[in-house]
Amino acid sequence: MAFALFFPDPLPYVEGLRLQEALHAARVADRIPDTVLFLQHCPVITLGRRGRSNHLLAREDQLRARGIDLFEASRGGDVTYHGPGQVVMYPIIRLGREGSGSHGYLHNLEEVAIGTCAAFGVEAWRREGKNGAWTAAGKIAAIGFKIQRWVTLHGMSFNVEAGLGGFELIVPCGLAGEPVASLRSLLGEATPSIVQVAGAMADRFEAVTGRVLERIPCRDPLPDVLAAALNPA
Repeated sequence: MAFALFFPDPLPYVEGLRLQEALHAARVADRIPDTVLFLQHCPVITLGRRGRSNHLLAREDQLRARGIDLFEASRGGDVTYHGPGQVVMYPIIRLGREGSGSHGYLHNLEEVAIGTCAAFGVEAWRREGKNGAWTAAGKIAAIGFKIQRWVTLHGMSFNVEAGLGGFELIVPCGLAGEPVASLRSLLGEATPSIVQVAGAMADRFEAVTGRVLERIPCRDPLPDVLAAALNPA
């Protein structure tokens, strides 16, 4: 059994990072089972380990004026944007025999994105030499993660709603001229809710990784082991 935590309201990036780091330390020490976070972030641009400042198209003071934070992240990948209207999935899982390396894990995350699209009638695919998931309208899912002591951090963002204007301020993932898609741009009024997409993503995560998720809305009391990990005395 693994846990899936669903957060109803957008979280600041620093809070999402705190949650990940606390759960990662607990998972490395085997105090908790595998745990996956599903959330939205307040507007933020993050630079991964391969991120280059020339892929930022606005100064930090201009970002602040628009209510967008800027962080350097320890994940792989280049620059990306997170904001309301996007489901972010952070698996804190110990890798085993299946998907034990970074390439196998990347493949699994891409499968989750492609399967989530399929759940709503959208065709998505990989592109050779690039990570993530693409649709006819552009890239819909971005992936950047870190594996430390065989436990994962960071993960994948999946665009649901329109209004993700922060992408206009960057060269997303360092891919100049590549459009960014969302379910809204593909489905219009038939676009599912954030809650529905997060649920479909959890379904696909279970199917791809073979983990059964105990799903916990974060307005509910947390299991004792998670409460202890996230709020140590």
